[in-house]
Amino acid sequence: MSEVVILGAGLGGTLMAYELSEQLRSEDYLTVVGSSPAFHFNPSNPWVAVGWRKRQDIEVDLTKVMAKKKIRFISKGARRVRPAEDRVELNDGQSLSYDYLIIATGPQLGFDEISGLGPAAYTQSICEAEHAVQAFVAFEKFCQKPGSVVIGATQGTSCFGPAYEFAFILDTELRKRKLRHRVPMTFVTPEPYIGHLGLDGVGDTKGMLEAELRNRYIKWIANAKVREISEGHMIVEEVNDDASVKATHELDFGYAMMMPPFRGVEAVSGVQGLTNPRGFVLVDEYQRNPNYRNIFSIGVCVAIPPIGKTPVPVGVPKTGFMIETMVAATAHNLGALLRGGEATIKPSLNALCLADFGDGGVAFVAQPQLPPRNVNWAAQGKWVHLAKAGFEKYFLHKIKMGKSEPFYEHYLLKQLGIHKFVDDD
Repeated sequence: MSEVVILGAGLGGTLMAYELSEQLRSEDYLTVVGSSPAFHFNPSNPWVAVGWRKRQDIEVDLTKVMAKKKIRFISKGARRVRPAEDRVELNDGQSLSYDYLIIATGPQLGFDEISGLGPAAYTQSICEAEHAVQAFVAFEKFCQKPGSVVIGATQGTSCFGPAYEFAFILDTELRKRKLRHRVPMTFVTPEPYIGHLGLDGVGDTKGMLEAELRNRYIKWIANAKVREISEGHMIVEEVNDDASVKATHELDFGYAMMMPPFRGVEAVSGVQGLTNPRGFVLVDEYQRNPNYRNIFSIGVCVAIPPIGKTPVPVGVPKTGFMIETMVAATAHNLGALLRGGEATIKPSLNALCLADFGDGGVAFVAQPQLPPRNVNWAAQGKWVHLAKAGFEKYFLHKIKMGKSEPFYEHYLLKQLGIHKFVDDD
């Protein structure tokens, strides 16, 4: 008998629980530790932030689903992982012992790293459902007295797609309200160029996204470092390739949404041999920690080195399809270990993404995610917006049903015909 604990109940942790439950032996026990009873489909947060969705539209109560699958579910959150003792301290003071641990916490949002950043200060966020709800309240208030808008990402962000999505979705909603002509917009990003996405671009994402910004009259500042934010005011340093300051921009705003820096959560950050200096979990090619061999990790909390040096720090995104491959590899590897075998399955780490622009969008496939690639494809059109809405409905239904099938493969690759661009490796 083995006790297996999954830390985290977001996209990665929930899929991990579903997939792993089918790999365990009858005598094994599986426990999932989350910080909330609800699962939220975070890719829909930009829609929540403009009122196109309500929070309850994108959430699932995991308590009933986990119970039906005979998975122990604890929604109190974790305080600290003690890998030398094979246990996890929970926020309520209790501890869980484990034989195997899978860390799938997602990131901690580093709002405190930049003065004035975040929902508790002067900018909005779409990283969490609660943030998106607050962002919508602020947006409704803004629309009563429109002004300038700043959207984008800060240095150290590891996910740029939502920032682009929100800029274009906000533009679409403002046009629907016939307010767009009263709202100057600026997009701010640490990327060395528009469309870099932390991936050195995919297909012609540079050209596509630059054209989209131009067509929507959105100015942009790349190679940007946010120095500080105060009420209605943001100071941004645009840097040269050698990181020296090229220009300082003082941006006034009536509404701002900035993606924050990402780092590892407090429960694992600083644990010697488990994480890197930013608190992301170190793993080998099998998603296994090289120092604590009974610990695996998947998702945004995994340490992946940046593609290359950039003037402003830019993280590597972990997209849903990429996370799904981590989940599948980890489930099969752990299943083999439980039966006396070895970990032999490597995740493909391909990237497939639908970026919704409100009335259109961009889809891209990067195989593998980090260049050089065998497939480097991107396309755009109104079909992307419709496809993402369809995928949201499909995904949430499967989460409610407790299904462990590979969602991205079944829906995006096959139903949308993108499978012809991706091999089976």
